[in-house]
Amino acid sequence: MSTANNTALRHLIIMNKHSKIYIAGHNGLVGSAILHHLQAHGFEQLLVRSHAELDLTRQSDVEVFFAQQQPKYVFLAAAKVGGIHANNTYPADFIRDNLLIQNHVIDAAYRFRVKKLAFLGSSCIYPKLTTQPMTEDSLLTGELEPTNEWYAVAKIAGIKLCQAYHKQYGFNAISLMPTNLYGQGDNFHLENAHVLPALMRRFHEAKQQHLPEVSVWGSGTPRREFLHVDDLATASIFLMHHYDRPEIINVGTGHEVSIKALAQLIQKTVAYEGKLTFDSSKPDGTPRKLLDVSKLHQLGWQAQISLEAGINQTYQWFLNNQDKIRV
Repeated sequence: MSTANNTALRHLIIMNKHSKIYIAGHNGLVGSAILHHLQAHGFEQLLVRSHAELDLTRQSDVEVFFAQQQPKYVFLAAAKVGGIHANNTYPADFIRDNLLIQNHVIDAAYRFRVKKLAFLGSSCIYPKLTTQPMTEDSLLTGELEPTNEWYAVAKIAGIKLCQAYHKQYGFNAISLMPTNLYGQGDNFHLENAHVLPALMRRFHEAKQQHLPEVSVWGSGTPRREFLHVDDLATASIFLMHHYDRPEIINVGTGHEVSIKALAQLIQKTVAYEGKLTFDSSKPDGTPRKLLDVSKLHQLGWQAQISLEAGINQTYQWFLNNQDKIRV
């Protein structure tokens, strides 16, 4: 990166160790990683609330929290999330809850004079059959993947809300679009989890029960990109410091793997010695999902955790936390 670019980025650095920072969704996969990294870097005034303490779907509760606490920076990582099965089974929950959370937090952040908000979206916002790798300007250029359109529509609305508040009020809200995430603190529920943690648990239980075979949903041919949540956390903090544009920005590795290769890698990590099969009668979802991360690379950030190392770390966390993870 040039000296001129370095100088420009330094002017954007805003958070300091005494800044009052609210991490919405700190108990979730993304929020917990952001919280951990902020703590590790010495940030002292971190605001967190559990769902029992603050229901973000209730506007009055959100307003009271912002009025009392007056955060200056917000990481909006709170969301209702799940895999293909959960999206298909609970479409109303996914679109309603996510819309409510986003609307309440973004509006309150503006009205209570938050200096900057980072909204965490998802790569599922992009059209099912868009050009690969997916660039930021492909948003709203085609039909969504039907199996997660409820969540995707809500996230697109969140992006547009951030952009609308920037356009009308000059509110500094940035929108980050992460690829498929995994890591410590993930949801390992067999029906409601995303593909990587669900596979990890299935292989683990098959090994424990000495099952002869593990069958994976779909053909195994779709290709996916996976980002360790610690990498997303560092990217989120980096962009809070170094990015001030209303246009969305992709966050990923720039590398993809087939579901078959992913399953084989998890099988190897878990040391399951049975047979691996694929059930083509089950839906594959989007055939390919790879983000174009050139915009992020040009700013000076790249993912550091390889898929193999990340899966190893995640499995060790799973083994050490089976008594308290969501299964």
